[in-house]
Amino acid sequence: MRPHGHRGALAAAGVGIALSLSFLGLHRAAAQGNFEIQVYGSETMAPGATMIELHSNTALQGTTRSEAGVRPTNHAAHETIEITYGFTPWFETGFYVFTSIQPDGGWEWVGDHIRPRIRAPEEWHLPVGLSLSAEIGYQRRQYSTDTWTLELRPIIDKQIGTWYVSFNPVLDRSLHGEGVKEGRGFEFSPNAKVSYDVTKTISAGIEYYGALGPISGFDPPRQQQHLIFPVIDLNLGPRWEFNAGIGFGLTRSTDTYLLKVILGYRFGGAPAEPSR
Repeated sequence: MRPHGHRGALAAAGVGIALSLSFLGLHRAAAQGNFEIQVYGSETMAPGATMIELHSNTALQGTTRSEAGVRPTNHAAHETIEITYGFTPWFETGFYVFTSIQPDGGWEWVGDHIRPRIRAPEEWHLPVGLSLSAEIGYQRRQYSTDTWTLELRPIIDKQIGTWYVSFNPVLDRSLHGEGVKEGRGFEFSPNAKVSYDVTKTISAGIEYYGALGPISGFDPPRQQQHLIFPVIDLNLGPRWEFNAGIGFGLTRSTDTYLLKVILGYRFGGAPAEPSR
């Protein structure tokens, strides 16, 4: 979830969907990732507010056979529900339910994650937005060689006029599974985003997602994962969230083409002010 205010008209959603479809996953090669593909912003949910988001991600061209007991990704649709609640002006907690719709028509539960996050209070008057999340959770063995994982995500972002930049230098690790057996420890998976407000309603940008390997020694380039998404964000009002794009895998270990759409709505609390 990247909480930020949205401005504009709901009619622009049609433009956004059309643009995202005009473009044509993400853990180690032996994982059916792609359940939450998002570069986070530093802002947290307002106290008493709840955000419900649907992450819809589909591998338009992915793996076509099982790898290390993990199901192929080709044409698999992953639907994730994310529910985030703001406890204080600087603390929130998110909960995820991961599901997968396989090409054969089966719809299965994959796993659940929980993600507390804190941010630097506004009264600190830092020159950039700054927050930190810790995400821990379980995913079934059919979808990942690591069934329990931990992610530490520092978040640094800044709005500069009509430009917005965010950098998430993510560290993640296996708590149970092949990553533990192989002694991989923490791995570096950087995410980044640059976007520009084309109008008051539409922002266009580029998102990057990487998985470079253990911080003790990166994987060879051909085993790393690098994914680029041209994306749009629609400003549909202070309670709405909309992001969509098409991802292009840059290495053999990454799904070749991937479609993602995020749609969210805030309930309760004060509507978020525009912060991008």
